[in-house]
Amino acid sequence: MSTRTDISATARQELAQARRIVVKIGSRILVQHSGRPEMRRIRSLVRELAKLRQADREVVFVTSGAIGAGMEVLGMRRRPTNLPELQMAAAVGQSRLMTRYDKLFARERCKIGQVLLTHDDLKHRSRHLNARNTMLTMLSAGVIPVVNENDAVAVDEIKFGDNDLLASLVVHLIDADLLIILTTTDGLREPTASGRSRRMAFLESVTPEVLALAAGKGSALSTGGMVSKLEAAHAVAKTGAAVVIADGRQSGIIGKILAGEDTGTLIRPAADQCTESLTGRKRWIAFFHKPQGALIIDDGARRAIERDGKSLLPVGIKKVDGEFETGAAVDIKIADQTLIARGLVSYSSHDIRLIQGRRTDAIAGILGAANYEEVIHRDNMAIMHASSAKHGVL
Repeated sequence: MSTRTDISATARQELAQARRIVVKIGSRILVQHSGRPEMRRIRSLVRELAKLRQADREVVFVTSGAIGAGMEVLGMRRRPTNLPELQMAAAVGQSRLMTRYDKLFARERCKIGQVLLTHDDLKHRSRHLNARNTMLTMLSAGVIPVVNENDAVAVDEIKFGDNDLLASLVVHLIDADLLIILTTTDGLREPTASGRSRRMAFLESVTPEVLALAAGKGSALSTGGMVSKLEAAHAVAKTGAAVVIADGRQSGIIGKILAGEDTGTLIRPAADQCTESLTGRKRWIAFFHKPQGALIIDDGARRAIERDGKSLLPVGIKKVDGEFETGAAVDIKIADQTLIARGLVSYSSHDIRLIQGRRTDAIAGILGAANYEEVIHRDNMAIMHASSAKHGVL
């Protein structure tokens, strides 16, 4: 019988097989507290990324540091606290950042291309597909996409921190095998009886207990703590991709990870915990929409969705949480708040409250018209609960 240590060692050895890799490097790795770049470290990491490309691996580099670079150019001693100044610093800094990367990668004979994204770019289906096609074309041409949130017009990265969410979405966007998140710690740590902490080398899942261990405080240059990294890892691991959170200050760290060395925290779920059959449009629904509310369903509706692959009808809805319009993404949960699925609604929250618990043939009499029989059609629904994947519902 395999031990946990054996499983961890095997999972690490499998990292060497990863062909499409997303590497996210946080601003605390790239930029000093003063706003000046950590040039020696940046040069070293660029060389590592270039080696991956030269070894015929496909690499996407998710960078932070635009605000810090802008602070340097603008002579700011402290990170701005208001949104217009943050976005100004990001706009100025992004240009400086890409100029720096272009020169460094050119020395390694690697071509790069800038990709600036907002959450809206990935939420809207046509723009989502355009972004995917562009990045896949770049990868097939041997170009390394350098991805950053478009901070000059987007708020999410500034509010949620260090592009961890963006990196996880890029993994889903291009169907990557591995996400490497480089930060200033050697992974997730847990307390010991002696009062010291020890590194957690391997996790099969990101549980509420694991999240409770994570310290989420950021620095002046970065608001991204371990919590956001674990949340990103949780989203990625759902589809079976591996995630490693490691210390980006360690020399040769990317090579060590891909050589299977015991460094950082590896998050790799067991096969029966994955919803890896999510593809295409269903994956877009599952991971690229921010839920605007939730529908609490009964056991009959759960069985119909999970076992039989049916749509969600009003009769199975017990409660509506939140306010949302037609077409919004919502979570589908059972009474204990377990997430079963995510979908795009055919009716607003107001109308769903009026028809919840009622038969389909009652909709027209209540709303004046029955435009749809389903509150969420199965084609607009992605199953999120791992046990459901075994039934082939996805």
